[in-house]
Amino acid sequence: MVESRQAQLDLIFHALSDPTRRAILQTLTRRQRSITELAQPFGISLAAVSKHVKVLERARLVQRERRGSFSYLRLHGDALLTAQQWIDKHRTLWEDRLENLKNLLEKE
Repeated sequence: MVESRQAQLDLIFHALSDPTRRAILQTLTRRQRSITELAQPFGISLAAVSKHVKVLERARLVQRERRGSFSYLRLHGDALLTAQQWIDKHRTLWEDRLENLKNLLEKE
């Protein structure tokens, strides 16, 4: 369980490391879109967008729905929640450590 969760986090953070993929996710927050619609603002080929989408799908950040010959993508927020929980856990840990360091330095 822990290993699969860690692998999932690796996929999520890898997907989020690319600015084009983050922009795709931002675009999908408004509504679902076709791959053709997603490619338009980036000025890149459909093949390049498809590669980015596959990375996002592996990370479970988007879901694809096929309608005829078209694929539509929508944001899948559960994966983002997983990442947010990890970030929150580590943020709390570091905030506590930094607060302890601050208190120690103020005593001297």
